[in-house]
Amino acid sequence: MTDFFTRKQNELHIQLNDVQKKAVMQTDGPLLLLACPGSGKTTTIIMRIGYLIEKKNVDPKRIKAITFSRASALDMTDRFKRFFPHHPPVDFSTIHSLAFAITRTYLQKTGVSFELIEGGGKGKQALTKTTLLKRLYKEALREDCTEDDLTSLSTFISYLKNRMIPFNEWEQVSAPFDKAGTIALNYEQVKSKTEGHLFLDFDDMLSIAEQALRVDEQFAEQFRSRYDYLLTDESQDTSLVQHRIVEHLVAHHGNLCVVADDDQSIYTWRGADPSYLLDFKQVYPDAKLLRMEQNYRSSKEIVETAAHFITRNKQRYRKEMRTDNAEAGPIVMKQFEDPKRLLEYVTYELLDEQNLEEVAILFRNNSSSTMYVNELHRRGIPFYMKDADDKFFAHWVVEDILNFMRLSFNVERKDIFAKVVMKMNLFISRDMLSKFMNTTTSGNVFEAFIQTVQLKGSQIEKLDTCIDVYKRIPDMRPVQIIRMIRYELEYEEALKSRAAKFGYRIDNLLGILDTLEGIASQVRTMVEFANRLKELEQAVQQAKFNPPANALTLSTFHSAKGLEFRRVFMIDLVKGIIPSEEDETDTMLLEEARRLFYVGMTRAKERLELLSYREANGKSKEDSRFLNEVRGILMKPEEKTAEKLKKVDLSTLPDPDGIATRTALSVGMHVMHRVFGRGVINGIGEEEIRIQFGEAEKRLSLEMILSRRLLKEVEL
Repeated sequence: MTDFFTRKQNELHIQLNDVQKKAVMQTDGPLLLLACPGSGKTTTIIMRIGYLIEKKNVDPKRIKAITFSRASALDMTDRFKRFFPHHPPVDFSTIHSLAFAITRTYLQKTGVSFELIEGGGKGKQALTKTTLLKRLYKEALREDCTEDDLTSLSTFISYLKNRMIPFNEWEQVSAPFDKAGTIALNYEQVKSKTEGHLFLDFDDMLSIAEQALRVDEQFAEQFRSRYDYLLTDESQDTSLVQHRIVEHLVAHHGNLCVVADDDQSIYTWRGADPSYLLDFKQVYPDAKLLRMEQNYRSSKEIVETAAHFITRNKQRYRKEMRTDNAEAGPIVMKQFEDPKRLLEYVTYELLDEQNLEEVAILFRNNSSSTMYVNELHRRGIPFYMKDADDKFFAHWVVEDILNFMRLSFNVERKDIFAKVVMKMNLFISRDMLSKFMNTTTSGNVFEAFIQTVQLKGSQIEKLDTCIDVYKRIPDMRPVQIIRMIRYELEYEEALKSRAAKFGYRIDNLLGILDTLEGIASQVRTMVEFANRLKELEQAVQQAKFNPPANALTLSTFHSAKGLEFRRVFMIDLVKGIIPSEEDETDTMLLEEARRLFYVGMTRAKERLELLSYREANGKSKEDSRFLNEVRGILMKPEEKTAEKLKKVDLSTLPDPDGIATRTALSVGMHVMHRVFGRGVINGIGEEEIRIQFGEAEKRLSLEMILSRRLLKEVEL
């Protein structure tokens, strides 16, 4: 019989390297296969399954392959058919699909009926996860649940279940907002309050399946006996409860192949447990470990830089990703004045691209995509959205702005007034508003409110300002109106108060306002603005479900995992976004953020662009520490030496003749810096100073400048 690998090479032109061949032939017992980005793991997985069938004479029905997503399951099913067209199909499925089959069988056995409340299905559900959580949120907090809080709450509950945290500890777990643990417990109680009937969400399938396999030995044997070999893909993103299900299924034979890359574990926030991989030999003492380190995807520059970058993480298996690919040009790093300039740069670069399907724009937060959607749609550049952000258009901040505008069409509408008056920083109470709404007064709502409710002088002054603003609004363009709402009606101040009260990130909220301003700047009337938002919402849906031909990809870093592109723009690489402020407070979170950045870098095959900006929302911004780490890796030896010398110079004693007070500095002043030489002060912020040295502007710590007296004033 012709050698298996030679035959498949002749049939499919697939040539495996030595490590891939070892992974294919290591069939019995537990195997941890660590696969670096672009190392051909899917091909290796399919070849391994084919080897089991053709060389080990294993019945395809006795092989179970567990994938991370339905798309992966379909892709592997298709590849297996192409690689081994004469064999019966192998069972490829997601862990949720497998868990549902186990749960359904177990509940039938125990006589318990159930109803799914997540994921839709045929007909309308009497109860959904969303409606139930919103109801319980309002009962607990006496506030309507925003989309942000709903997402946070749902993710929190999923985390609790996937990490198998006992019910009695739920209220002690760090939560996204006050009483989230209590709401989660109430949610579970409501779902199981009817004896003999359960309401189930997706995570319940996992929990019940694991419990069934653990407590009912006879039942567990029914599923164990189905498969002789199990394989799990993308296992770095598998949660504890999912690992436990697999453990139960391989308990007798131990024939388990776990394919993973701990350097690409980016889902701990929803329960993934990368530490499980590091402790793999504690669970499976006889496990073999293989490393697939050859990258076939990316250029030499990208592979070497990314491989060096990820070594900053300590909680990882040591790997040495490498490639035989040629050089394709240096990694590009650019810093722009603000997000608008960054957007302009990317847009003009895209206009020169012929093959847009080979290009991707990657970002940390989905909210970053809306301005790009607006600009791409306006210029007719086709795009595909990996995970469409249609929630932006339903965000309460967007709705607030539209309500402010709606009121200008008829300032006698008390119903709309009631939606915005609490968001003008007027410091009025709900009792005041209720009293006004219950009166029969009519006319201009601001004037009527002053006449109806007892107010302080400062409140009356602000309401008089509102009257004046609403007189001017009809003659203004939408972008001017939004700025009046932000500043003259003090909506932005009200947002800051709400963010402090409910734990929202104010930068995200202000970013939404900036995005709305950008969209508004391109239309002439409020009606056009509202229609433009609807048009963009439809464009986003179109981009996700029916994208045009030759479309570039817009994606978060998370959703880009598993994809590859000739050219990748990684945008908004500033401190506070990646890593986030929360990431900076915890070593484990920081390592995960670095892994996320690494995932973004390794999507690029030939051209990688790392892009940041100096200012946003009127505040100066610092480059991401990850951007600086990459910059340090790429720095030439002589440049590193110069940097070290600068640090030595900075460690000397303060110059007694140098400037020591902030008041002695002014914009436009000509100064001499001890290290950088002659310059001109461009700006002075709370924490930093911007100085132009020749063609380059540097942003320096103001505290460092003053404490070490690094500047002297000089003549022109």
